[in-house]
Amino acid sequence: MPSQTRIERVHRRGFLQAAAGATLGLASVGPLRAAAPDRQRVLRVAHLTDVHVQPERKADRGMIACLHHVQERQPKPDLILFGGDCVMDAFAARRDRTRLQWDMWQRVLRAENGVPHRAAIGNHDIWGWNQAKSEATGAEPDYGKNWAVEALAVPQRYYHFTQAGWHFIALDGVQPGERPGTYSAYLDEEQLDWLTGRLKSIPAQEPILIWSHIPLVSVMPLLSKRQTPTSKMEVGAGWVHTDAGLVAQLLGGFANVKLCLSGHLHLVDHCFVRGVNYHCNGAVSGSWWKGPNEGFPEGYAVVDLYSDGTYELEYVAYGWQAEPEEPKR
Repeated sequence: MPSQTRIERVHRRGFLQAAAGATLGLASVGPLRAAAPDRQRVLRVAHLTDVHVQPERKADRGMIACLHHVQERQPKPDLILFGGDCVMDAFAARRDRTRLQWDMWQRVLRAENGVPHRAAIGNHDIWGWNQAKSEATGAEPDYGKNWAVEALAVPQRYYHFTQAGWHFIALDGVQPGERPGTYSAYLDEEQLDWLTGRLKSIPAQEPILIWSHIPLVSVMPLLSKRQTPTSKMEVGAGWVHTDAGLVAQLLGGFANVKLCLSGHLHLVDHCFVRGVNYHCNGAVSGSWWKGPNEGFPEGYAVVDLYSDGTYELEYVAYGWQAEPEEPKR
């Protein structure tokens, strides 16, 4: 199939729940056109999201284990896309704690990764928006997303590049929330105008991959254990894009937008809306380094991109065993 999802190399125990709960998101979707008989894979991409590196719970060792697993695949990926929440938390952390986490991130990458990489910014990568806890004033030069842009070595908070005939667009959907110290998910007007113009400028025959931290579209907030039989099926403004309908309509108007990747939820799903595939690809950290999250193991996605604009995606568990939690006293 030209666009499909496979789930492999996962521990069967504990994953049956995930597979059953994700049937809607992980089935092959259509309508799909037949793959060109002479199509060739032009790029293999690894999508690693929600690493949440920190000194605690051996998170740095987990990040190393995941990077080694990525690089041992045959063939080895040509590119890593980090999906945000690279550090455990800078949003509500003081400067010294934030520096400790970013230093660890950069040290592990330098020592353990030989694959070119790009990144999107996650809510936990943003320094100081919770000023009460971070003790930031908002006047610091590295306040907010500035520190993350520098630490991740990206040109700005959203950007575009091309590789192997594919266009890649990194989006920043994390915006200030209604209350101080909170955030919401949507594209600000400046970014939405930029995205619209960028999509119009790309020739119709050249395929596009978009990635963001918070899902542009996802069904998992409705299926999460946070929802209960007596809940009102409410979806928080920070769970999935509040402008999902607008964004999906925009992207659906461009047939060369092939797939959108995200993380944030630490869950896995696959939605097909207005001709565009949306993949939420779990988390390297699983349940924040405490084990699988709602049955989904610690993992990452491998995406094979082809010359005819089709792709194949596989969610891969890398076999991390979380430290047992100490019993509460």
